[in-house]
Amino acid sequence: MSERLLNVESLDAYYADSHVLFDVGLEVRPGQGVALLGRNGVGKSTLLKSVMDAGPRAVGRIDFDGRPLAGLSTEKRARLGLMLVPEDRRIFPHLTVAQNLELAGHAAPRGVTPLTVAEICERFPMIASLTERQGYQLSGGQQQLVAVARGIVPRPRLLLLDEPAEGLAPLIVQELAEEVRRIREREGAALLLAEQNVSFARHCTDFVYLLDTGRVVFSGTWKAFDAQPELKTRYLAV
Repeated sequence: MSERLLNVESLDAYYADSHVLFDVGLEVRPGQGVALLGRNGVGKSTLLKSVMDAGPRAVGRIDFDGRPLAGLSTEKRARLGLMLVPEDRRIFPHLTVAQNLELAGHAAPRGVTPLTVAEICERFPMIASLTERQGYQLSGGQQQLVAVARGIVPRPRLLLLDEPAEGLAPLIVQELAEEVRRIREREGAALLLAEQNVSFARHCTDFVYLLDTGRVVFSGTWKAFDAQPELKTRYLAV
């Protein structure tokens, strides 16, 4: 296994003629939790999507476990052990929660046994009573929980979470943060988390990258981040 599970170098990303990311570099080590902080529109989601080849045109180097991802489809990247939980959830509206979860098992890497619906319900007790509901019958918060749970089903080596705390009640945010942390510990999965909720991100991760207008303006531990309070004022305050 490579010392760096994910390695991003000199990454520029575009939507048509719109230049969104500028010379971004980032790494995630095996089992590590890494937070992407920044205001809305600074490129956090674009960075996650670039890793998965899920929309933007990415120019630069992206390696996963020492293997260049250039030219690999989104599906093949998932088979390597990458999984993206997008900000817009994308729950299948006319399938039940159980069916949404079962479908995710098909993205498991070769040789990996995906988690069953029963195992997911053990990890997310709030989902247990929802398994027979169809996607369109769920509230926004419930859809978010199902989307995160679905991302865990294939037992990814690197889970990419895009704003998972958005729209959730504070108590559910706290419980979700605990579960994400436990998943990292239990499954040994690495995490790349795009989030504006600093408290949530802090609970789930060990390392921080701060983005502003498509550029990395800080990288370091949470201790180093806290030692520079001006970072919050300048780049996170609304």
